Amino acid sequence: MKKVQVKNLVFNEGPPKICVPLIGRTDKQISDEIKHLNNICFDLIEFRVDFYDKVDNFSMVVDMLKKIRFSVNKPILFTYRTKKEGGAHEMSEENYSILNSIAIESGFIDIIDIEFFSTKEVINKLISLAKQHNVKVIMSNHDFNKTPSKDELVNRLVKMQQYDADITKIAVMPTSEDDVLTLLSATLEMKNIKSDRPFITISMGPLGVISRLTGELFGSCMTFASAKDVSAPGQLNVEDVNKILNLLHKVF
Repeated sequence: MKKVQVKNLVFNEGPPKICVPLIGRTDKQISDEIKHLNNICFDLIEFRVDFYDKVDNFSMVVDMLKKIRFSVNKPILFTYRTKKEGGAHEMSEENYSILNSIAIESGFIDIIDIEFFSTKEVINKLISLAKQHNVKVIMSNHDFNKTPSKDELVNRLVKMQQYDADITKIAVMPTSEDDVLTLLSATLEMKNIKSDRPFITISMGPLGVISRLTGELFGSCMTFASAKDVSAPGQLNVEDVNKILNLLHKVF
């Protein structure tokens, strides 16, 4: 399985990388979140732009990206999560494509999230543009209602590889302990058989918390942890995640 390097981070090497989302709505809230990160240990930052109250003003989005870039010496993941996949804002697919294109071309991001259930035209356009600008691509799919079958989870991750995303990601909601095991079993199959690149798997909510911590064992290369407010159900505090991942790393 190949490794993916973003600045000093190497995915698929060592413990899962810890990503902290910025989910402030206003400029001040985002600035306060960034200040709060100064004394926290984490690996990369995610700008969840769908929470941003100026998300429809693309020049203001670029201005905010510039502020984040010069305030945080960490790789930046740019994510517009659509409403249908649990996001906080509604946007047409045309504007989704334009916004992500502008972010890629801005020079202020290192990784971009592209949703798997976008149209093929949008996916191919954004992946091609990202490669031109040396921006890595996470292709993602989120299901806040259920956990699909193991075969379906693996199938989606494999199809994401076929699009040539650098990192693949799937996050699903469990309704039982068995659903968590389904997600972990799919994760292990990807690690041992199907995956040729780094991938991320998450079982959300309280039931799925364990999946956010066992990436080094099962194969998931990144986990999300909150500095203040959570961006998805089941996220743990970044300081707690650091302690647990470091402890598990000593065991593994």
